[in-house]
Amino acid sequence: MSSILTNTSAMVALQTLKGINSALAKTQAEISTGKSVASAKDNAAVWAISKVMESDVKGFSGISDSLALGESTVAVARKASERITDLLTDMKGKIVAAQESNVDRAKLQTDIDALVDQIESVVGAAQFNGLNLVDGSSTADVQILSSLDRDSSGGVSAAQIDVARQDLGTGGYTSKGVLAGSVGVSTDADAASFFLDKDDTTGKALVINSGTDAFAAGDSISVRVGNREVSYTVTAQDVASTTPDDMVAVGLKNAIDALGITDLQVDYDSDSPGTLTFLVADGDDAGTDDEMDQDLTITAQFKNANSGGLGELATINVTTSANAAVALGNIETLIQTAVDAASAFGSAESRITTQANFISDLTDAMKTGIGSLVDADMEEASARLQALQTQQQLGIQALSIANQQPQNILALFR
Repeated sequence: MSSILTNTSAMVALQTLKGINSALAKTQAEISTGKSVASAKDNAAVWAISKVMESDVKGFSGISDSLALGESTVAVARKASERITDLLTDMKGKIVAAQESNVDRAKLQTDIDALVDQIESVVGAAQFNGLNLVDGSSTADVQILSSLDRDSSGGVSAAQIDVARQDLGTGGYTSKGVLAGSVGVSTDADAASFFLDKDDTTGKALVINSGTDAFAAGDSISVRVGNREVSYTVTAQDVASTTPDDMVAVGLKNAIDALGITDLQVDYDSDSPGTLTFLVADGDDAGTDDEMDQDLTITAQFKNANSGGLGELATINVTTSANAAVALGNIETLIQTAVDAASAFGSAESRITTQANFISDLTDAMKTGIGSLVDADMEEASARLQALQTQQQLGIQALSIANQQPQNILALFR
C-alpha cells in the first residue's frame, strides 16, 4: 500500500543516514583529537581509569624532580667526603714524616694546620640549595621523596629514601686531661699512644683519670688496637657513680676483649682505679711465654660530647715525638671516619639513581598504558572514515529516492 502521509522508506533511509552521520562525526573526532576515548561520555570506565593514571604520571613527574634534587645534594656530600679523605691522607704523610727525629716538626705542623683549614673549608662549602649533609649541624636523616604507592582500594601513600647525615665537622672539641698517667700521654693528657711488643708480658698502662677534668654524659674514649678500634661513651649513670673512671675502664676492657685479638691480654685491677694494663698473655701449653702474631700500636683518644666527627683534628700536633706518635694513631681513625662517610653517601646516591631510572621507566610504561586505553587507532580510523563517507553518499542517495516515491502516486491520477 502506498501512502502520501507515511513514507516508511524515507524514515528508514533517514535513520540510516543519521546513524552514518553519527559514526562519521565520532570518527572525525577521533582523528582530530587522536583519542578514541576523549571524554567520560565515550567510555566512562576507561576514561576514569585513564584520568587516575594521568594523575599518577603527573605525580611521578614531581618525584623525578625530587630525586634529581636529592641526587645532586648527596653527590655534593659524597664528593666532599672523598676530598676530605684525600686531604687526611695527605696529612697522614706529614704525620708519618714527623715520626723521624731529624725533621723540622714546626714546618710539618704548619703544613698540617693548612690541611686542617682546607678540610674546614670543604665541610663548610659542601651544601646544595642550603642543605649540608656533612657539617654535623643536625643528626636527623634527610628524606627524599621516591615514590607514590597506590593500593587496591585506591589509597595513595608517599615513600621516601632516608639518607643519613655524616658528621665531618671539625669544631666543638674541648680537651680534657682524662688520660693523665698513661704511657705515651700527649701534652694535654687527652690522648696516649704506645707500642706493645709482641712478646711483652710486663705490659703498659692506659689510665682513665677524671680527677682534674670530670667526665660529662656523652663524652667518649676510643682505643685503637692495631687497625681495629673500639669506643666507650660515658653515660649519665657513669657520671653519677662514685667511680666513673672504673666504669669507663671496664667498659673499654670489655669492648677490647670482644675484638678477640689472639694472645692480647687487658688486665683491670680495682686496686688501681681506672687503670688498664695491656700485655701479652703469659704462658702456653709448653709452659713458655706466648707471643702475639705481631707488635701492636695502641692509641687512645678522648672526645667530648659536642665535638664534631673530625673534632680530633684539633689535637693533631707533631711538635713533639710523643704527640707525633699519638697523631699517627688518631689519623687512622679520622681517615676511616671520612671513608665511611663517602661510602655511605655513595651507596645512597646509587640507590637514588636506580630509583630515578625506575621512575622514568615506570612513567613511560604508564603513558603507554594510558595510550592503549584512550588513543585512537589512526589506520583503522582512516579506513573507517573512507567507508563512512561512502556510506553517507549512498545514504543521501537512498533518502533522495525514498523522498521521490510519493510523487509517483500522482501518476495514478493522470
